[in-house]
Amino acid sequence: MNNSYLIQILLPKEKGDGKPVSQRWFEELLEELSGKFGGATSFVRAPGQGLWRSGGETLRDNVAVTEVMAAKLAPEYWRVLHERFERELSQEEIVIRAQEIIVL
Repeated sequence: MNNSYLIQILLPKEKGDGKPVSQRWFEELLEELSGKFGGATSFVRAPGQGLWRSGGETLRDNVAVTEVMAAKLAPEYWRVLHERFERELSQEEIVIRAQEIIVL
């Protein structure tokens, strides 16, 4: 058994201006990641709900999760993708996180 990484990308379903992110945008992302890593999974149709506090106010966001399994981390690739997502989706911060996993 080899260790690998699960990279999760938490993406908003709405852009910073409140307009919805198109289904096509998510489909193109899934195709891009599948091409680079040999597969990807997207949980767009059943979005999660994020809550956070900001200045005494509770804010909420509908999020989609996209996951990729990779044999190695590629920090520079993910940094560039992270910046692209923030720009394209008009977001202050996009969360991309990685966990080391053992495939059973």
